[in-house]
Amino acid sequence: MLKRSLLYLIAAAACAPAAAQAPAAPPELPTVLYGTAYYHEYMPYERLDKDVAMMKAAGFNVVRLGESTWSLWEPEDGRFEYAWMDRVIDAMGKAGIKVIMGTPTYSIPAWMAKQNPEILARKFNGVQNTYGMRQNMNTDSAAYRFYAERLIRKIAARYKDSPNVIGWQVDNETGSYGAANDDVFIRFQHYLEKKFGPPEKLSQAWFLNYWGQNLHSWVDLPRPDGAQSTGYKLEWSRWSQMRVTDFLSWQAALIRECASPRQFVTHDFAGSMHSDVNEVDVARALDVPAVNIYHWGQREYYNGAEQTLQADFTRSLKRKNFLVTETNAQSTDWSSSFQYPPYDGQFREDVYTHLANGANMVEYWHWASIHANQETYWKGVLSHDLEPNRAYAEMSRTGRELQTIGPKLVNLKLHNDVAILWSRDSLNALNDMPFAKDSQWGGSGTKADYGSVVRQMHRALYDLNVGADFVFSDTQDFSSYKLLIVPPLYVADDALLQRIADYVRKGGHVVMSFKSGFANENAAVRWTMAPGPLREVLGFHYQEFSNLAQPLKLKDDPYHVGAEHNKVQHWAEFLQLDTAKALAYYDHSFFGRWPAVTSNQYGSGKAIYEGTLLSDPLQKAVLQSTLQELGLIGADQQLPPAIRTRTGTNRANRTVHYYFNYSGAEMRFHYPHKPGIDLLTKRHIASAENLTLGPWDLAIIEEDAQ
Repeated sequence: MLKRSLLYLIAAAACAPAAAQAPAAPPELPTVLYGTAYYHEYMPYERLDKDVAMMKAAGFNVVRLGESTWSLWEPEDGRFEYAWMDRVIDAMGKAGIKVIMGTPTYSIPAWMAKQNPEILARKFNGVQNTYGMRQNMNTDSAAYRFYAERLIRKIAARYKDSPNVIGWQVDNETGSYGAANDDVFIRFQHYLEKKFGPPEKLSQAWFLNYWGQNLHSWVDLPRPDGAQSTGYKLEWSRWSQMRVTDFLSWQAALIRECASPRQFVTHDFAGSMHSDVNEVDVARALDVPAVNIYHWGQREYYNGAEQTLQADFTRSLKRKNFLVTETNAQSTDWSSSFQYPPYDGQFREDVYTHLANGANMVEYWHWASIHANQETYWKGVLSHDLEPNRAYAEMSRTGRELQTIGPKLVNLKLHNDVAILWSRDSLNALNDMPFAKDSQWGGSGTKADYGSVVRQMHRALYDLNVGADFVFSDTQDFSSYKLLIVPPLYVADDALLQRIADYVRKGGHVVMSFKSGFANENAAVRWTMAPGPLREVLGFHYQEFSNLAQPLKLKDDPYHVGAEHNKVQHWAEFLQLDTAKALAYYDHSFFGRWPAVTSNQYGSGKAIYEGTLLSDPLQKAVLQSTLQELGLIGADQQLPPAIRTRTGTNRANRTVHYYFNYSGAEMRFHYPHKPGIDLLTKRHIASAENLTLGPWDLAIIEEDAQ
């Protein structure tokens, strides 16, 4: 203990203590950052100068360094080495390439695991992680925090004055890692005690009289391993999220204490909408959020939808621009079974898709394909031969374009009239109590879940070329949006439901999914008639619901989607109308007495409710009808199916329109906006001009100044 205390004092001395700093405003960049993660330490031979020259020739202006190799920074406990990184940073600086440094804390060295085995995470039912895979630790471990803090302080102090180090990425794709170690459980117990007070209060909130599991002493709290309580499982998921937030906030505070205030702090989320990461809370500790966005699967299905979903979510965390820290360089996967390299044009189109969604940086993962180990087939810009190739050529074209037009594309502001309400509690509670399991007793798979409904609703908007933001369960005011879309809001406190009702009463429109309002904030089903506090705003009540063994048709195809698509499935609520009107009924001898979709005028607004899971075309039709009523359907919503568009305002206060052809065929359409310049071709585009886009091509039109 004395040795560790002395080492801590030495580590703290590596950077001068400073007053705590709050997150800064996101950096207003002069141009788009475009580059790659780079691991010179992975190379089979010395080629730093060649790599830097190739990056420079490709128009790359940023790299991420250092986040994956703790053991090179600290080969032995307390022995630190920097020369291997110094030369990389120096080489990048001489080439004018900026650097984002990563804290190397997501993969611990072998000596640490051997010396402090308690650092490894213990999962449910006593399953102990072993050394080998990354992200195998308990990030709450006192020993782990000691080692991590010591290293972070040293690295931050060393590079705080490096002029081309512009920012810091804290950790990498952090999660809870399923840690349920004794220290994690004890702190969870203390958290519950602080939140609920006497254990009897917790027993009441979680209905623990069931099966006689009520508590009278906190020391009797069972471990989460075998928990059956829905309240327990929901609260444990919240606790897991809080642990991630605490860990990343702690790292961000260390960086701010030790690094330069000119250097921003970010974290790269592994996609979005996680069950164990509260991205909203984490983002509060960051200057700018970042996300790793990949396209999976066969490339003919590449359409920008997943990229836009992840971008919309990440941009919404701080209502600001964001960074893409990883995206496809070539093919991906941890084996050679799913190798689908991008088609010609898709490398370039992918970059501009991210920029159109508000990204200020796009970095590939990674520069050079690895020659051994887990990610051998997660290919980089360069293949295993490390020579220029098709990917490098197209990326170089993109880099040259961005050198010219990047200042017109950076800091793009998107203004959306539609928002989707995301509820992580509902995600976790419906994962625990699914509405569409694969089988009654066995198996853990589902045919539909909360996430799939969110994706369906977002995809419908995307296919209509309607931009969307995300709002969250703690969002206090929805009034800036004309339409609020609410996927199954299964878990919600009365205050959130009241905010939704107030939004409608004051003129807002809502499209809401089944199961909304059913359970309270503790995942306990409300003991008032469903939909509980939403009854007045929705204009109906119900007491029964049913799974649907087979899809059902809607009577008379009310949304004109055709027999193939006029179907609902998995779930049906027996809605009994109070003030609402039926928009669609089931075409069935039993279910046909109840409406499937309703509409209720409430105050100055309107609430549409879907009491069942609609087919994708039906979902699109319901949303399109509401958007039409709100005046949000225009020329951009009537483009050919393969053409997607995004519009924003650049830092010169000029309107910029992106048009993408996500197909392998040539596409023609009329440009419906004010005249402007296609930034890629430098050609002037007249209003209503007929545009032609080649396969996997795009146009970026900046409207003329007024």
